[in-house]
Amino acid sequence: MITNRFDLSAEEISEMYKSRWAIELFFKWIKQHLKIKKFYGQSEWAIHNQVFIALIVFCLHVLVQLETKSKRKILQISRYLRAALWKPTSTWLRKIDPLISKVLSSY
Repeated sequence: MITNRFDLSAEEISEMYKSRWAIELFFKWIKQHLKIKKFYGQSEWAIHNQVFIALIVFCLHVLVQLETKSKRKILQISRYLRAALWKPTSTWLRKIDPLISKVLSSY
């Protein structure tokens, strides 16, 4: 994109484009990792709440992955958790990591 801002130096314009690109990458990350495809509210607070909730869910999935030392991807863990949402913890732990099922069966 070419600019018509002749009052700025080439370095300033370059910095503006770098900042814009960082913002684009941030929104790409949000779409890919937080699974936010559209905003359900129109107020600033509604959007903040939706993003915060999605971040919390993502962080919880990462914690499950770290705590179980699972080799599975976060998307797989997310699917297992969603499928076994109201089932006992041992059910989805077995799905996440087969080694855990061996430990759980010994109790």
